[in-house]
Amino acid sequence: MKFKTQLKTALTAFTLGSSVMAADYKIDVPGMHASVLFKISHLGTSWLRGGFDKFDGSFSYDAENPDDSKITMTVDTTSVNTNHAERDKHIQADGLLNTGKFTNATFTSQSFNWVSATNGTVSGELMLHGVKQMVTMAIEKVGEGKDPWGGYRVGFEGKMTIKLADFGMIKNLGKASETLELIVAIEGKRQK
Repeated sequence: MKFKTQLKTALTAFTLGSSVMAADYKIDVPGMHASVLFKISHLGTSWLRGGFDKFDGSFSYDAENPDDSKITMTVDTTSVNTNHAERDKHIQADGLLNTGKFTNATFTSQSFNWVSATNGTVSGELMLHGVKQMVTMAIEKVGEGKDPWGGYRVGFEGKMTIKLADFGMIKNLGKASETLELIVAIEGKRQK
């Protein structure tokens, strides 16, 4: 009987200890330790690069059970920035982002598949231009650890290619510009 009680106590402690490992993180947008970037071919001759200045999100992560991770993000599409004001207006117009009607893009994860401690994929629902699609992004864990201010951080980078027409963006930019690469780099601060 004493052994069963000790075993139950040990299992309870192990279970509680394991759940403590999972943590919630806030993406460090105020510290500018995150970015949502893209690149798309311009006429098949060069890469047009840009990003979004306003976005937010949070995630949960446990190095011991990384497949149980979750992430949600919201991007303000009106904050598109290609370092050229006229081009930004062109991208925000009807036929592309149409930010007058669709001011936000969102991503909500549904599953993670880590094939190693640092590489895997995340699949989830991306809503862009008012269209929801399931997408899969290749992800890399960049690192984690204590910061100089007494906090704890973990960072990731993800990349995926999306077809504009799949999200109802039908403006003809030429064959070379039918897809774009999305690059999301995030550093999260663990919440107390």
